[in-house]
Amino acid sequence: MKLEELRKIRERMGSELRLRGGKVRIRIVVGMGTSGIAAGAREVLRTFLEEIEKRKLNDVVVAQTGEKGFASKEPLVEIIEEDRSTVVYGNMTPEKARRVMVEHIVNGNVVGDYVVAIANPER
Repeated sequence: MKLEELRKIRERMGSELRLRGGKVRIRIVVGMGTSGIAAGAREVLRTFLEEIEKRKLNDVVVAQTGEKGFASKEPLVEIIEEDRSTVVYGNMTPEKARRVMVEHIVNGNVVGDYVVAIANPER
C-alpha cells in the first residue's frame, strides 16, 4: 500500500467521523517512522483502518506518529483510551492487529502477549 492510499483512507475516515459528531472513544496510534515502515507498519495501519470500517466503529480513530525509540519492537501501536492506561503493543503484524481489534478495541481486554509498555497505569 502506498502512502497516498493511506492518506485517502484516513481522509475518508476523518470526514465520516466529523459527520458523526466527532466523539472519539479510542485512538490507535501507529509508529510510522523509518524503522516502523521497514518492519511493516503500513500494513498494520491499513489493517486497523479496514477493521474499523468493517465493524463500523464510529468512535475509534487511527493516527500516525514518528519514531518512538524502540526499533527492535517495531511496528509499535499505542491504544489510547479516555480514563484508562495507554497500552503500547510491539512487533505488530496484520494478524496481531486483528486480534487487538477484537480483544482490546471491541471487548476491552488488553492482549498481554503483545504488550511492551503501559503508560499512566490506572490507580
